[in-house]
Amino acid sequence: MDNSTVLIAFSFTLFAGLSTGIGSALAFFAKRTNTKLLSISLGFSAGVMIYVSFIEILLKAKESLIYSLGEKSGNIYTTMAFFGGIFVIAIIDKFVPSFENPHEMYKLEDINNENKEDKTLLRMGIFSALAIAIHNFPEGLATFTAGLKDSTLGAHIAIAIAIHNIPEGIAVSIPIYYATGNKKTAFKYSFLSGLSEPLGALIGYLLLMPFFNEILYGILFASVAGIMVFISLDELLPTAREYGEHHLAIYGLISGMIVMAISLLLFL
Repeated sequence: MDNSTVLIAFSFTLFAGLSTGIGSALAFFAKRTNTKLLSISLGFSAGVMIYVSFIEILLKAKESLIYSLGEKSGNIYTTMAFFGGIFVIAIIDKFVPSFENPHEMYKLEDINNENKEDKTLLRMGIFSALAIAIHNFPEGLATFTAGLKDSTLGAHIAIAIAIHNIPEGIAVSIPIYYATGNKKTAFKYSFLSGLSEPLGALIGYLLLMPFFNEILYGILFASVAGIMVFISLDELLPTAREYGEHHLAIYGLISGMIVMAISLLLFL
């Protein structure tokens, strides 16, 4: 695997992770939350992730495992790895207490309506940053793995995860800003929480690349599909519905699937 491929895959992960900073910047430069646009965007991201997981990633994982293990074993290992990915991200999500969950909805216009000396909010913001960092770790590995195998696929996933990370940046920034009144401090924690995404890619690369083969690739890719489906169903769609109307989230979801389908057809 040449260095340019690794660098491109890592750049996708870095872009996706640092988009938490975009959410933080929005919290300080926009006066109001465009909830309709955010709802559609989150639905769109979910549509991209779900479609590409089932149509592209899971299929490629199955092909690799069937090639190495045979049809029956390949299908079994693909299925186990897919649900294994769901299990791992669900366990991570389970150990994040609900009051520190980074996917609670925040609006930019709420900044002026809170007591900025409330230290409970500071604690909530810092723990939100930590929770997001934990969530972003496997997402970074997922984006990086996709980028290694297919740069086009990696780019699509990076954009979808970047959209998903924007409200997370808001979720970190606003409570910390409430508590401290300091925009720089709020932005710093938001920015740092996103760095766990490229960190996840880097650690995964260092640990797994020496053993990389078709079997490991297939298992990892099927797990990535499971992780992305869980993120879409557990985080993106519920958040999209909270920010806007139910139908806007669904329209965004379908639009994401259509765009992903067309883009995959263009690269056949």
